[in-house]
Amino acid sequence: MAKKPKIYKNYINGRWVNSKSDETFKNRNPANWDEIIGIFPKSKKEDVEDAVSAAKEAFPKWRKVPAPKRGEILRKVAELLVERKEEIAKLMTKEMGKIIKETRGDVQEGIDTAFYAFGEGRRLFGETTPSELPNKVCITTRQPIGVCGIISPWNFPIAIPTWKIFPALLCGNTVVFKPATATPACGGKLVEILEDAGIPKGVVNIVYGSGREVGEAILSHKDVRLVSFTGSSLVGRRIAEICGKGLKRCSLELGGKNGQIVLDDANLYLAVDGALWGAFGTTGQRCTAMSRLIVQKGIYSKFIDKFVERAKSLKIGNGLNESVEMGPLINESQRETVHKYVEIGKKEGARLLYGGKFYEKGSCKKGWFYEPTVFVDVGPNFRIAQEEIFGPVVSVIEVKDIDEAIEVINNSFYGLSSSIYTQNVNLAFKAAEQIEAGITYVNGPTIGAECHLPFGGVKDTGNGHREGGWTVYDIFTEWKTVYVDYSAKLQKAQIDT
Repeated sequence: MAKKPKIYKNYINGRWVNSKSDETFKNRNPANWDEIIGIFPKSKKEDVEDAVSAAKEAFPKWRKVPAPKRGEILRKVAELLVERKEEIAKLMTKEMGKIIKETRGDVQEGIDTAFYAFGEGRRLFGETTPSELPNKVCITTRQPIGVCGIISPWNFPIAIPTWKIFPALLCGNTVVFKPATATPACGGKLVEILEDAGIPKGVVNIVYGSGREVGEAILSHKDVRLVSFTGSSLVGRRIAEICGKGLKRCSLELGGKNGQIVLDDANLYLAVDGALWGAFGTTGQRCTAMSRLIVQKGIYSKFIDKFVERAKSLKIGNGLNESVEMGPLINESQRETVHKYVEIGKKEGARLLYGGKFYEKGSCKKGWFYEPTVFVDVGPNFRIAQEEIFGPVVSVIEVKDIDEAIEVINNSFYGLSSSIYTQNVNLAFKAAEQIEAGITYVNGPTIGAECHLPFGGVKDTGNGHREGGWTVYDIFTEWKTVYVDYSAKLQKAQIDT
């Protein structure tokens, strides 16, 4: 007898509650669409109103809690994530499909982020600087902003929310969290852990539902002072427009069309390993995924032979199987999108060297699996080399030298991650300087960001903010300048000088 799916509720003002509408939606396993993971509230504007009201009411008290004390709660969150890591990783694999080794890494990123935030509780440094006048001190401090709307994607359903929520809380803000509708259960688990760690009521709230209903209500609410979003550039523009009208801060981490350069002197086997992981890790469903492979002509044929050989050998299936190397796409719609781009590539004149079909062997018939796909003879301006596909499709582009390689990699609306494989230190530094991207890896794939370093990109990849590391705390704080004059007389700054 099949186990009944869990019924989830919103978490508002310290209580688990149904949505006002009592409507629900089902969340399913992309590796086996017959399996229902959970049933979730289909929330409306009224639910967001309640959540924002709770967060606004909790803010004055929460902001007065000393930052090191707020950090202590996040340390407890980290410890609980460690205890429940395997449980959450298995849930994540069922919910969004990526293999168990990757979902363990996703949870580990949340653990690392929590411990980092705990440490930052004693490092929310301001600065002091000399005044231009005598007997006067100039001090800067960080102040929290208020209620923060957190809208996260489905591909990293623990890591990315922690990148946003933990710094927001550490800085003294309160949160209304909308997880992606494709991965709501992981969002619920994260909030359960925050509750168990002792977060005060109203400080964190989760509201399940669609972007059209819940997302729009968060964006347009006058009491939400900041929105942090990760997702497509199309949606990011919409968010920037709405936030701009209300003069509220927004942090946007958007799409990517990332390239890996392989020069003639590269370590061939290392470069193939990196390309394979960058292209097909998370089934290509990462904003940092490598979808353009830019290979110098001297190594081109040999490299492509090895790369395709390895792609053919990848084991595809349910990610809970420890031996599986690539899981399904998130849903049927995404698989259709990927296949549409494969057909576009063929029509553009690219040569399909491998893949390009649904993968439906054995138990995979019940899920949204797709073959690892490799195109060669791709022009730099082909749509498959310009548009984000978000699937296991690689466009291989041949170049004559480093200068052409940099020209090709920069020929993109996006600028998130990049990679170069070479054993020439001069060429490595040239690429690092000239590639237009927020991240460049030397002799490493385009994926693998670490939580204590800035993460983000240029051009259509975002609006200039950086998540991760110390820079994310600039998103969630306002700088306040304090002048202390102990001269016991009126000093008129520039007039007196």
